Amino acid sequence: MEWEEPAIALLAHPYGETDSLATLFTEGQGVVRGLVKGGAGRSKGVMFQPGNILKARWVGRLPEQLGQFTAEMVHPAAAAAMGNRVGLATLQALAAVTAGALPERDAYPDLFDMLMRLMIRLPEGEELLPDLVRYECALLSDLGYGLDLSACALSGATGDLAYVSPRTGRAVSTEAAGEWRDRLLKLPAFLCGGEDGVRTDWLDGLRLTAHFLERDVFGVLNRPLPAARVMLYDLVASLE
Repeated sequence: MEWEEPAIALLAHPYGETDSLATLFTEGQGVVRGLVKGGAGRSKGVMFQPGNILKARWVGRLPEQLGQFTAEMVHPAAAAAMGNRVGLATLQALAAVTAGALPERDAYPDLFDMLMRLMIRLPEGEELLPDLVRYECALLSDLGYGLDLSACALSGATGDLAYVSPRTGRAVSTEAAGEWRDRLLKLPAFLCGGEDGVRTDWLDGLRLTAHFLERDVFGVLNRPLPAARVMLYDLVASLE
């Protein structure tokens, strides 16, 4: 059995002395692992660096077995991100969250499209953060943990939404929050049609999705939020 798909490299680890084990996010097959013969060498090691967009070919005897990957480079996103600290940290966070959160061999074509667009734009650095948060919101939704930001959970109002309940994931307006506001997560304006370019909103957005990823996705798997995602928040916070 074999297939060929557009793919995004997520992880690569040594496997034996000369090979590597790669995890790719593919358009039609979802997250798939495979053996890369000679993957420990420089040329193939560079090919499968996280973030790179590839034309990948998988070959195996049975669909559920660990097959072998070969690939052609489409866009060297890993190299393009090297000159920007936030872009590189964004790449690492996106790859770690995607690889850790999505079940293997389930297709998520909309998420794949979003992630591919993000990887192409990595040199933009900080400007990419609102779309990273949107991607994580979409990932939560596709896994059944979507946030409800359409109206206030308490009053039903659709305006002045400023917070999110950490328990239910539903929006709360400024008026309805009242004395409970310190116990709520802040809702960044860019998730409600506001501007993207406010640094405090970027941090609020990163905190918001991290809470639900940690509790509902990685917590269910008995794993911590990936270190790369934690380090991205710390880096952005240090830039203030």
